[in-house]
Amino acid sequence: MIYKKIGDLIQLVDIRNKDLKVEALLGLTINKKFIQSVANTIGTDMSNYKLIRKNQFACSIMQVRRDKKMPVALLKDIDVAIISQAYPIFEVKDENEILPDYLMLWFSRPEFDREACFHAVGGVRGSLEWEDFCAMELPVPSIDKQRQIVAQYQIITDKIKVNEQICTTLEASAQALYKHWFVDFEFPDERGKPYKSSGDKMVWNEELEKEIPKGWKVTTLSEICVFIDGDRGSNYPTQSDFHKNEYCLFLNAGNVTKIGFDFSVCSYITKDKDESLRKGKLNTNDIVLTSRGTVGNIALYSEQIEIKNIRINSGMLILRPKIKAAFLYTLLKSSEFTKQIEKYISGSAVPQLPIKDLSAIKIIKAKDVVMNEFSDKVKPYYTLIDSIKRQNIQLTKLQNLMLSRLATLQKNQLEYA
Repeated sequence: MIYKKIGDLIQLVDIRNKDLKVEALLGLTINKKFIQSVANTIGTDMSNYKLIRKNQFACSIMQVRRDKKMPVALLKDIDVAIISQAYPIFEVKDENEILPDYLMLWFSRPEFDREACFHAVGGVRGSLEWEDFCAMELPVPSIDKQRQIVAQYQIITDKIKVNEQICTTLEASAQALYKHWFVDFEFPDERGKPYKSSGDKMVWNEELEKEIPKGWKVTTLSEICVFIDGDRGSNYPTQSDFHKNEYCLFLNAGNVTKIGFDFSVCSYITKDKDESLRKGKLNTNDIVLTSRGTVGNIALYSEQIEIKNIRINSGMLILRPKIKAAFLYTLLKSSEFTKQIEKYISGSAVPQLPIKDLSAIKIIKAKDVVMNEFSDKVKPYYTLIDSIKRQNIQLTKLQNLMLSRLATLQKNQLEYA
């Protein structure tokens, strides 16, 4: 199969923000995406920053071997922005020969990162020389074939985004209902009417300095769940114990996010290693909370999750519900609880939330009948969210398969000038 060199298809662009007309400042992530920069630019001469326009690329060729990835992204969402002068900016020479979106698909392949890492030998951290990057090759099919590949990939990307929006809406609906019932106290009374606004009995609570529904009480989080930390003993897994596929998933920080579990990158341990650990294994309906480093990410291990053996790492806690899991999960995700967590986070260099502090957090405990009714209402939301996330996992696998097949295009699919 005949390949073309990247350097034959692209050209560097170096235009500076001399007139200071562009203010949108972007950063570049290791995950090949642009983000709004949070860098402190007070006193910085922004006229020396580079302009980047739609359908142009920015990349970093530093520390490629260390990071095992080459950060590179294609600007699509805005017409023009500025970016640090440390990043090379480039564009395709001829969009009739290669589409920017097709080239970005090639850059998204894990195989591309492995090849870039292989060539990255400069310095202690392993930088990639620009000449070596340009010498890397890729297959260039006809422009019509490129459009077809890009369109197919984009259809899947759009479906994933729609699914993510649906999940966000469902989470917001659960939180809105929680606020209506347990903050505004407008849960349905025995007549099916909003409790507080219908004049039902409210009583003054000295601890909260406000009224709460009759029969409710202020208690601690430890009354509605059990706290379990992970095994930190001599059998705690080391790097050599991890495998891509094995008996038990051992959670890493990336697996527990602000929107629940993310199983896109997983590490597993053997059954023997799993059985050597004393605690920290999940049961169905357990809730995982990150308690060290990135504190407060929460995920529910529901019956819809197909991975049957999971353990937490030392930076997480298991909250095992004494009540229905859907209520506890929604409470933990609420803005009211998030504010409580922020008060207790300790440690300046590495933020952490010890069990003794977490268990002492005050909550308003409703009557069991109200909590159970609420759980029955929101559980279908979370069931649907789990189903949609499973679909997104399969869609992502399909995308990865498409990317891997770019290198196996047949010769009769390739046309060159």
